[in-house]
Amino acid sequence: MTTGHTKILAIGRNEEIMTVMQRLLNAPEDWSGQAVTTDEAAYEALQAGAYDIILLCAGITAEEETALRERLSALAPAAIITRHYGGGSGLLRNEILFLLEKK
Repeated sequence: MTTGHTKILAIGRNEEIMTVMQRLLNAPEDWSGQAVTTDEAAYEALQAGAYDIILLCAGITAEEETALRERLSALAPAAIITRHYGGGSGLLRNEILFLLEKK
């Protein structure tokens, strides 16, 4: 299992959901997260610093996801990019821990 500080970027279209994601991603001491609602904000975040995990959240269409994954992979080749479907803070924590174990 990976130890240390984990940086997580969450991208979604619903502002209320992303506000909650921002809080959840910064709750554990060993995580820091940023939640954004536009592709441009995501690209800016990646240019400002590296992220370990990128979550694609609510409101991103299949067409948007394809283009977004391509650009995100180019900007952050070492990051794990995955779809996040929601389901509460416990599920989010388990999802992140699972991704870190695979890394």
